Amino acid sequence: METVPSDLVEDKITSDSNSSVEDQEKAQEVQPVGEGQVENEKSEKSESVTALLQVVGAFFLMFNSWGIANTFGAYQIFYEANLLKTQTPSQISWIGSIQAFLLLAVGGFITGPIFDAGYLRGLVLFGSAAAVFGMMMTSICKEYWQVILAQGVVTGIGVGCMMLPSVAVMPQYFKTRRAFATGVAASGSSLGGIIYPTIFHELEPKIGFGWTTRVIAFIMLATLMVPIAVMKAKVFPAQRRPLFDFKVLHKVQFDLFCVGTFFGFMGMYIPFYYVSSFGISHHVVDANLGFYLLTILNAASIFGRIIPNFFADKTGALNIMTPWLFFCGIIGYSWISATSAAQIILVCIFYGFFSGTLVSIIAPAVIVISPDLSLVGTHMGMNFGFTSLGLLIGNPVAGVLLEKHGYLGPAMWCGTCNVLAGIFILASRLSKTGPVLMVKA
Repeated sequence: METVPSDLVEDKITSDSNSSVEDQEKAQEVQPVGEGQVENEKSEKSESVTALLQVVGAFFLMFNSWGIANTFGAYQIFYEANLLKTQTPSQISWIGSIQAFLLLAVGGFITGPIFDAGYLRGLVLFGSAAAVFGMMMTSICKEYWQVILAQGVVTGIGVGCMMLPSVAVMPQYFKTRRAFATGVAASGSSLGGIIYPTIFHELEPKIGFGWTTRVIAFIMLATLMVPIAVMKAKVFPAQRRPLFDFKVLHKVQFDLFCVGTFFGFMGMYIPFYYVSSFGISHHVVDANLGFYLLTILNAASIFGRIIPNFFADKTGALNIMTPWLFFCGIIGYSWISATSAAQIILVCIFYGFFSGTLVSIIAPAVIVISPDLSLVGTHMGMNFGFTSLGLLIGNPVAGVLLEKHGYLGPAMWCGTCNVLAGIFILASRLSKTGPVLMVKA
């Protein structure tokens, strides 16, 4: 039997022990990598869930901001016939116009620096409280000036505080599907414009104006608990953005875009305020179906907020806005020619679809035309502030034209505003890209 020298045995033991130590060290080195991968996967899943929760939260902010603005057509009909019947349609429309004006003005100019300072939750909390309080106070109003203050000013400030968080968070979580995510969130405004008017129409004859408005306020309070719980900004700017950027005013593409959205919002809500009363007064539909024309408008706008935004990620926001505004203009000119229930319903479906895009696509479009992406928040606020003036005066002007020229006046005003908007948006697009048709913009 052959023996192995003791020195070789010692070398073998030493070698084995060294190998085992090296293997252990390698094993220890491999283990953290695996854990890191798992942690990264968990982090990515967590971020994706958080991103989806932002869409849900923004959906309910839109549901209770633009959704409440879309509901005013129902109040317009009620006020004209009951609570404020001594006021003219133009005077009554100022209530909704002030509310919509503050929605964009507060959401554009005032809340931007507050959001940048890290107070997203503060904006959502204050906006929710103010909007609910304003509707509660509306429920006990008896006079015109009281409704102006409660429903126009207080509720307007509240929904204005909610508006910016609903659009400012989306770009932080979505890159390739930014417009689509914004469109899904913006569809909440259309759903609010369906549910709230329906509730008002069904409950007001049964429980009265006061309790019906309180029911709406309670629903607002319940649904606003969702964004209060889940809304969370991913990052905040290292430096606070300026409230106003004078340099961007030297960019023709931005100026033309602002003028375009000004005219677009000036004309957009006219059918939402007056198509129901037109259908009823001209005996195109009965009183019950006439009310639901507003619901049909808002239902169609759900698809108008989602479907075009899906394609906007591929074709560009400006390329979607331009033809859609021209379509709104054509429908605006022709809606008073409807002489049957089927015709007026089709008008509402098409106008709701094409007009719905304007609300949801304006933020992605500002990103496209902004010359400095580090100041896109400032540029968005400037655009919203200027556009809000169109919301403020559009419907009262339509009311004056209604008194002087019948429904022909609001129809011509609506169509002209939308056509002008399309022309200026097209000019903005050409200023940015030149006369090249097949280019994303």
